[in-house]
Amino acid sequence: MALLKLAALGAIGYAGYRYFARTTSQNRAFAAEQAGGQNLVQVRDAGPAAMADPPQKKWTKVDEESDQSFPASDPPGNY
Repeated sequence: MALLKLAALGAIGYAGYRYFARTTSQNRAFAAEQAGGQNLVQVRDAGPAAMADPPQKKWTKVDEESDQSFPASDPPGNY
């Protein structure tokens, strides 16, 4: 009886997971107009306007340049 309850609980959990995974977006870092397609190797545009969540503080020049150089390993020149 306990095994049957465990199997039912697992099935309900799996169904809930599948429903949640289907309804959420893959591109959580992108602003609404920036996200596109199912490509998982996308890089969003630089700047706070391209972010899904607005930054908590005003961006400085260093913040902007660090964001622009993101995929590269080198920091901006004036850092």
